Parts: sequence; structure tokens; C-alpha cells
Amino acid sequence: MITRLLRLPALLGLSALAVAVLAGADAPLNIAVIPKGTTHEYWKSINAGAVKAQRELAAKGINVNIIWKGPLKEDDREQQIQVVENFISQNVSATLVAPVEEAAGAKIPVVIIDSGLQTKTFASFVATDNKEGGRIAARELGKMLAGKGNVIMLRYAVGSASTEEREAGFLEIMASDFPTIKLISTDQHAGATRDSAKTVSENLLNKFGPQVNGIFAANESAASGMLLALRDAGLAGKVKFVAFDSGETLNDGLQKGEVDGMVVQNPVRMGYLGVLTAVSAIRGEKFDAHIDTGVGFVTKANFDSPEMADMVHPPLDKYLK
Repeated sequence: MITRLLRLPALLGLSALAVAVLAGADAPLNIAVIPKGTTHEYWKSINAGAVKAQRELAAKGINVNIIWKGPLKEDDREQQIQVVENFISQNVSATLVAPVEEAAGAKIPVVIIDSGLQTKTFASFVATDNKEGGRIAARELGKMLAGKGNVIMLRYAVGSASTEEREAGFLEIMASDFPTIKLISTDQHAGATRDSAKTVSENLLNKFGPQVNGIFAANESAASGMLLALRDAGLAGKVKFVAFDSGETLNDGLQKGEVDGMVVQNPVRMGYLGVLTAVSAIRGEKFDAHIDTGVGFVTKANFDSPEMADMVHPPLDKYLK
């Protein structure tokens, strides 16, 4: 049974992993990690988690080869599809709905990590509870503002399932728990890069700057661009600012009092469990259909705590040298 299974590709989907296996009992399992982008620290952390799993599996005598390849920009879907197609031609299968459903029809196991697809034909989904993360952001920002004031929510991009869930969670709690807070802008999208986010943020601050009391930005690049715009406008540290995700720019802002809190995921754990789950699927072992990789809220007070280490200080040097 395992020999026959090893002749088929297993599959991990948008936005991170694709798996294929070489035929033969002694051949390595080739796991192609295909992220939305490769420049953000978030995706590098997923890669670190994948490598961590690879090393642990090797210590148990399970030979896994990790192949990391993806587009530079998160919104370059064409490049992501090209990467997927190139791997398919090498007997490695990957993301997006049509290939996922085709793989499922051929009884090839599918594991999706980070962001969902409009299909249910997968074996497991390894991700953050993004809606709950958005709710946490709203609760914390609402408390910071004592339930009053004007708030901007900066979205990420149309069609990004994970960030749209965060935004929905944020709006849900603002409406139910903080009805006296006024949402003065919730329809602007930052785009895929920090530069595009900075431009959109500058336009928002030019329009609403004197009125703004609080801001929520839905991902690392959106929040980093907003922070840079706040600095240029002389508003950094004067407006309550909650970000989703951490990163070098945001961590620096937190230490300086320019960012008041960050909802943080655990991308290292996401990549780690994604690979372990894929290997379990390939080997016919038991695994969970849905794996919540956890979320936390970081402030300056708990930034250096052990429980936040992998989230705000991902061990990139340890695994990606």
C-alpha cells in the first residue's frame, strides 16, 4: 500500500506547501514549499518551520527533502501558478482550486496551510484562526480607546481569505462591543507591498489625520506601510495602533511606543505542522482535518516572554543558514 502511495504526489495548497514523493521505499519524500511570496519575514518563518520538521523527521529515519520556491510578491498569482506548473511537470503537485480538486479525484492527499481555498477537497487545513485574531485586535484596540473615538481599519487585498477573516472578526467585535467607536474608513486596501501600503496610508492620513484615534492594519505589509506613514505625518505614538503580524519594522515600532500591540501568528509552527501532516498523509498515518496553530497578542510588556519567542523572534538563523 505504501509503495503504491509513494508513486503518487501528495499535495499541500495555497498559500504554502506542495508535496511530491519519489517512487521506491528508500527514496526521499520531496516536499515543495510554495508560498504566496518570499520576501516577507512571515513566509521565511514558515520555511524555517518546514526545515525544523525536516530535521526532526531525519532524526527518526524519515528522509524528507524541502524545496522552497515562490514569487517575490504576494499578489503575483501568475508567477505562483507558473511555479506550481513547473513542479507538476516534475511530478510535484501544488496549490489552487483546480489542481487541488484534480488531485483529490486521483486520491492524492491534499494539505492546505495558512489561507483557505474555495474547495473542501483537502485532507487537512493548518492555519491560524484568523477571525478570532481579528476579534482580539478589536477587543484590545477598543479597550485602549476606552470605547470611544474614530478608527481606521486598513485592509490587505481583495480575495485574500485569511486577511478577510481578520477584517470580518474586527468589524464584528467593533459593532457588538464598542458601538460608540466610529469606524471612519474600512474599505481601503493596502495592496501586496509595504510601499503600496504606505501610499494608501498617506492618503488616509491626509484625509482623516486630525480625527484618527485608532488604527488596525490586517497584515505585516499593511501595518508596516501604515507605521511609516504615521511617522512621516508626525502621528506615530499619538494614535493607538494595533497590527496583525510582527516583523522587524513593527517590532521596532512596538519598542518605541509607536505600535501599541500586535496580534501574532505562529508561522514557524504552521510550516512545521504542515510538513508533519503532509508526511503523515503520505504514509497513511492518522492526522487532524483542521489544525489551529494559535494566535497571541504582543505588547511591549510581554515582547521578550518565552511564550512569544517563536512568534516575534522566529529562529530564522537556526534553520535557514
